[in-house]
Amino acid sequence: MVGSPETAANKSLDWPLMHNIAATNLLARNALLNFIGQAVPLLVGVVTIPFMVRGLGVERYGLFSLVWVILAYFTIFDLGLGRATTKYVAEALGSSHEDKVPHLVWTAVTVQVLFGLLGTLVLASITPLLVERILNIPLALKGEAKAIFYLVALAIPLALVSGSFSGVLEAAQRFDLVNAVKIPSNLLTFLLPVVGLMLGFRLVGIVALTLLSRIATFSTLLLLDLRIFPNLRKFSASFALFRRLFAYGGWIMVSGIVGPILVYLDRFLIASLLSISALTYYTAPYEAVTRLLIIPASLALTLFPTFSALEGIGDRERLGMLFARSVKYTLLILVPIVLIVVLFAGEILQIALGGDFPGQSAAVLKILALGVLVASLAQAPYALLQGIGRPDLTAKFHLLELSLYVGTAWVLIGRWGIVGAAAAWTLRVALDTLLLFVAAFKVCRLSPSSFTTTNRLALTSLAILLLAGAAYGLKNLAGARPLFVQSILFVTVFGLSACVVWRNVLDASDRGALVTLMKL
Repeated sequence: MVGSPETAANKSLDWPLMHNIAATNLLARNALLNFIGQAVPLLVGVVTIPFMVRGLGVERYGLFSLVWVILAYFTIFDLGLGRATTKYVAEALGSSHEDKVPHLVWTAVTVQVLFGLLGTLVLASITPLLVERILNIPLALKGEAKAIFYLVALAIPLALVSGSFSGVLEAAQRFDLVNAVKIPSNLLTFLLPVVGLMLGFRLVGIVALTLLSRIATFSTLLLLDLRIFPNLRKFSASFALFRRLFAYGGWIMVSGIVGPILVYLDRFLIASLLSISALTYYTAPYEAVTRLLIIPASLALTLFPTFSALEGIGDRERLGMLFARSVKYTLLILVPIVLIVVLFAGEILQIALGGDFPGQSAAVLKILALGVLVASLAQAPYALLQGIGRPDLTAKFHLLELSLYVGTAWVLIGRWGIVGAAAAWTLRVALDTLLLFVAAFKVCRLSPSSFTTTNRLALTSLAILLLAGAAYGLKNLAGARPLFVQSILFVTVFGLSACVVWRNVLDASDRGALVTLMKL
């Protein structure tokens, strides 16, 4: 499926000129590849993490998990240049200016190396302070902690540069190659610690082993980039381009700083205002249901370079078409899943976790599931705004949401506990989605009426409402029957709905994309 890099690259450069059906098929194919690239390592992680916890022990595993948190945090030294590289390379390819690619890539990489080395110095210099004063690390582990933090410090430049080289492949729509590298790399993150434990390695050796796999990942990405774009073999950084890259990437960096606060704020407030047990009853359903976001995130990862390239050639009509289709696909995929979670929240929690979770967390799971559906819709306008060069808007929205979210979460958690936390999170993502859609329509000058009618979004919404009504009524009528019987009834209703959608909601492009996915 990967094929020859050079041959496939030549085909990818003129993809913005494809017919709508071919472009939709490519979008669906790449989204599926991205989904597999995220889902497969996640499943392997579920299997291997218990072995790692038992092999390392609770304290050493906690220290090992902290390694990746620190490495992720220090990616702020990227300055958003990885995302900027993808955007401007895709734009250059879309407008047939491939000669600009080396200047863009090597400028970003050079700056990333310099700032990555700065990050290395910063982390190395504060490691004694982190280990001795800030982090509550047991005395017996302090020596190991210092050693692995120093190793992580050396890996910072590598992590930054790998992002740009991966972004070049994404810009060229080579998600087959991206995932051919990313899947083994992410799998090794989970598998190598198990191998290290079997070989009798200590924690430092296990961390070193995983970092060696990152070096292999970087080397592979570099070689693939050089094969697809031979003109990259000549170093041609232009620091005059840095201002342009940073003007874009700086706002990405702001979102990167604010985003984790928005994600983890509710947990800190629950732990402060309620209790650790309440945090468990909230975190378990949160971690489970938010995994659904990898579906729209896989689509958004494909859309970002697509939107960037279409912006490069000024094709706003095609851009609006893909935007509408992405919203339609998100609704059609996520709504049935969210309906099942909302209607069977108690049963799901009983089967998965048992104990007091159905009583304590069912309402939380229902509210969060609705929030996930809303947040999924936000992925398309988020990718659109960043693709057309307006990351300032997404960053400003995050800053606004943070200022409102703190107070809202504090009040609702204090009044309704973990149900209030779920409500606050859902309200925050609803505001985010609303702001992103309004901005996307205004900046791109899209007509709401043509947006909903041309791509059958109005018909899609009607079909979804009918499905939701039928599912809710069926649950009320058959709720007292055994779960097996309910499952058969719901499979029948969803199957009939799928037939109606296939015949009346999907057009030729949509059906072609689904056939392509089934062939894959």
